[in-house]
Amino acid sequence: MIHPFDLRRKFVRSVLTPLSSSLIALAAGIAVSLAMLLFFSGQPVSAAVDFFTGPFASRFYVGTLLNTASLLMWAGVGAGIAIASGNLNLGGEGQIYLAGFITAVVLSKGSGIVPPFLLLPIAGFTACAAAAVCAGVAALFKQFRGSSELLVSFLVSAVTIPIVDAAIAGPFRDTARNLLATPPVPAEFRLERILPPSPLTVSFFAAAAFCLVSACVLYRTRAGRAVRVCGAAPQFAQYAGYSLAAHSFGALCLSGACHGLTGFFAVVGTYYTCHSGFYAGMGWNALSCALIARSNPAAVIPSALLLSWIFTAADRSAMMYDFPFDMTGLIQAAVLFCISARFVGAAKRARSA
Repeated sequence: MIHPFDLRRKFVRSVLTPLSSSLIALAAGIAVSLAMLLFFSGQPVSAAVDFFTGPFASRFYVGTLLNTASLLMWAGVGAGIAIASGNLNLGGEGQIYLAGFITAVVLSKGSGIVPPFLLLPIAGFTACAAAAVCAGVAALFKQFRGSSELLVSFLVSAVTIPIVDAAIAGPFRDTARNLLATPPVPAEFRLERILPPSPLTVSFFAAAAFCLVSACVLYRTRAGRAVRVCGAAPQFAQYAGYSLAAHSFGALCLSGACHGLTGFFAVVGTYYTCHSGFYAGMGWNALSCALIARSNPAAVIPSALLLSWIFTAADRSAMMYDFPFDMTGLIQAAVLFCISARFVGAAKRARSA
């Protein structure tokens, strides 16, 4: 018979402790935002109140919040899949940027040549494939050269970003506009906005459904169980007959493909072009989202909504109250720092055991 005290201790260890660490990370982001507003805003009290209420003040901000959350969901699932397999994909921003660029180029160059009902899936598949290749390179270096997938994925992204920048500024630039961007995506490929004037589209609901389906695959199928076992207990996975190399490669490629979907939907649903630097912050914010959700795709939904609320509130407060600099980077750093502290503590406990 299991003693009630043992059940309570198991509940605290498996549910409350992980939940509290995620809430602490979110609270740190809110605290940093409020501290910056109180110190640097000319109207600190009004700015602090607006931080909590502003994102719900109009259709534009509500739609912007949900649209930002949808992009975090696509990429957050990708980051979570990599984490669940025992890897870290730090190349998300380069993968998103490359996928967005490919989407914009394929749709603008192929319009009028390929039927629209074929061109859109071709653009999406090509974008996801390119991002998956970028992430798969890290898995190959890990397998055959013993390199860290964390470092390799980051370096591949660091190489990809300036190449895309050069392509946008050079042969693929839209010369009809002053913006550093590709030609706009034709109207027939643009997702219709459902809450104008905000950028919200049906991609929000698609992203939420994608999170739920991914959770079912990861937790209800043999393939998902194999990925989680390889990530949680590599030695046991080898004894059980699982191929660590194959599952690591597959998970990282899937992670890259999810980041590719982020770039695809950012272009066809939000920006309608690939402009220089549109990826900024997306990859790291998605990683924060996945870590807060503890790599559970279903938990990515509330995690993305909360992070999106914090970022939208910070941007609105900074604009409305003449804030001197962008707070998003500080919020991102605070959230990642708190999450990293949790992993450092877990590693120390594992070594001491």
